[in-house]
Amino acid sequence: MDTTVVDNPAENRFEVRVDGKLAGATVYRPLEHEYAFMHTEIDPSYEGMGLGSVLVRAALDEMRGRGLGVLPYCPFVLRFVQRHPDHLDLVPPGVRDRFGLPPAEERVGG
Repeated sequence: MDTTVVDNPAENRFEVRVDGKLAGATVYRPLEHEYAFMHTEIDPSYEGMGLGSVLVRAALDEMRGRGLGVLPYCPFVLRFVQRHPDHLDLVPPGVRDRFGLPPAEERVGG
């Protein structure tokens, strides 16, 4: 199984493809310094394969590489950030409380 994640800026979404077929996407709204992630969906025929996490991890890693912040309006993206605190720094400290995320200083020391 060949899995790839690509940004499709014409559709404002990152797509996960399995053997070349579209298996899911996470839709974003580009802003000045952040991307607002709005919705993530995996095709039912691909559910249970962990593709949602593969997709969101790749999208967030791309945001880090671009030096952009993330606004996790999508519940799946928000849960991913909550479960993977190494991605918390992508959410700007000034808006973390809006998403129920801890401020940066709570991460220090563990």
